[in-house]
Amino acid sequence: MTRLSNKVTLVTGAARSLGAAIATTFAKEGAKVVLGDVSDEEGRHIEEQIEAAGGAACYVHLDVTREDDWQAAVAQALGRYGKLDVLVNNAGISIKRVPIEERTVDEWDRMMAVNLKSVFLGTKHALPAMRRSGGGSIVNISSIAGMGQSQIQEPAYATGKAAVRMFSKVTATQHAHENIRCNSLHPGPIDSGMLHRFMPTPEALAQRLTRVPMGRPATLAEIVSGVLFLASDEASYVTGTELVIDGGALAQ
Repeated sequence: MTRLSNKVTLVTGAARSLGAAIATTFAKEGAKVVLGDVSDEEGRHIEEQIEAAGGAACYVHLDVTREDDWQAAVAQALGRYGKLDVLVNNAGISIKRVPIEERTVDEWDRMMAVNLKSVFLGTKHALPAMRRSGGGSIVNISSIAGMGQSQIQEPAYATGKAAVRMFSKVTATQHAHENIRCNSLHPGPIDSGMLHRFMPTPEALAQRLTRVPMGRPATLAEIVSGVLFLASDEASYVTGTELVIDGGALAQ
């Protein structure tokens, strides 16, 4: 039996990189996957790939900062598959680090909207659906930036990711009696487009990896394995905690 058999899952930021890898893996593990993103062409391509491989998926346009988009996405899951068991709040953005006094209010607000408000909105609209299903699992993708190595972190990004961690704990404790679990996952550097966009040269990447004892970024598969665990019934007694996958970065 696959690890997410008969689970209906909603994954945000599912059109590329980590989100696409999560969605594809979930489908292989038996889940029916609702793919949410603003990149419609890429999102539909992932949908087609999953279905061509024998999986079940549907794409929905989802701007995670808009409540009406969230309502439509959850409605899509319920209308197409009849329930919602798992929500992965993966969508997020980063920004070049600058001193606090040089960050604009608009930039700060945009970071909080995409990285934090989105988690609130997704949780708000997933909870009633999960309650009707008898429970569920919410996995919020945070970052080690929300837990430590603060000297090198971008302030808005780190603050938003730290808030995701605490929001996950509040959600977990207030809804445990409804069999709804919520955990945050905290990756270190991931070998993805986002990392290479901000570390564009071998020298910059090497400098960043001096703060990772294992000396390399995580693969997408290594992060997806943690998301899959938290989403599955294997983690049935795990809620209100954080799973760190960082190559030892926070242990320094």
